[in-house]
Amino acid sequence: MEEVLRKPGMMAEQDRHIAEAIDREQTRLRNFIRRRLGSAADAEDVLQDVFYELVEAYRMVKPVGQVTAWLFRVARNRITDLFRRKKREALRNEPATVTEGGEMLQLEELLPSSDDGPDAAYARSVLLEELDAALDELPDEQRDVFIAHEVMGQSFKELAAQTGTSVNTLLSRKHYAVLHLRERLQAIRNEFRKP
Repeated sequence: MEEVLRKPGMMAEQDRHIAEAIDREQTRLRNFIRRRLGSAADAEDVLQDVFYELVEAYRMVKPVGQVTAWLFRVARNRITDLFRRKKREALRNEPATVTEGGEMLQLEELLPSSDDGPDAAYARSVLLEELDAALDELPDEQRDVFIAHEVMGQSFKELAAQTGTSVNTLLSRKHYAVLHLRERLQAIRNEFRKP
């Protein structure tokens, strides 16, 4: 009986902690997310996901020590998830590339088709995993500008207006991201080209 009496009190205490954290961090967290996404709707969706995870963490009795740091870490993870999802969608819808022979190819066509058997499916999954891993290795600023420009199709001028960062700095960050991705993915490319 005592166990039952403590539970409502514990829930009320959790609710108080959750409400305090949301009140204290909501504006800063929303601004943090918005600067990285540019879209108010996407930022609001991510913010709600972050707060939902906070509620779930408390309900599952998972201790959240540094709530502020935890919220921002979860926000970064949700932003990365959103970028990955949009990247995959963009790969399917990316404009065609013209080869030296004048043939039009989409990036999706440059990857091995998973319908071509287990070896091709494996190669495709490895290439996509390596691309994701290579993107994760980039510093946040480089990854953000690369994904915003290449995947989400934002112009450098738009990015500069959203982030308050100069166009030249954004160009430089993307340049370093491209260099890293080329170097990182070259080994995989070479591996799959071996006879």
